[in-house]
Amino acid sequence: MSQESLPSDGGPEHPDALPEYAERVLEVAELIPSGHVMTYGDVSEWLGEGGPRQVGRVMALYGGAVPWWRVVRADGVLLPGHELRALGHYRAEGTPLKEASRAAEGHVPRVDMRRARWDGGGHTEGHT
Repeated sequence: MSQESLPSDGGPEHPDALPEYAERVLEVAELIPSGHVMTYGDVSEWLGEGGPRQVGRVMALYGGAVPWWRVVRADGVLLPGHELRALGHYRAEGTPLKEASRAAEGHVPRVDMRRARWDGGGHTEGHT
């Protein structure tokens, strides 16, 4: 997926500037309280633009400077290749997890979406 697939914001004035849409996605990631998560779709719905894939692209390109582990897949499966780092964050923050079954590959737990999902309540300032 190319950067052109991100919602258009007129393009940055400076070539090294963060695209406006990416800034908004990262701002939402920073709002998510410790111990909670939002899905990629939740973030796009919160912003009222883009979609889960666009949010995922932003997180892949620019998410290292924010609590990236708090933006997750809707099924709660941990980010492939980053499972152990994410798991460390979840355990430190007390994020509700579902233990993996013995049949699950790698026996890696997943986020308990029913208990961990944050609806954005209490942080509506700037919500578009």
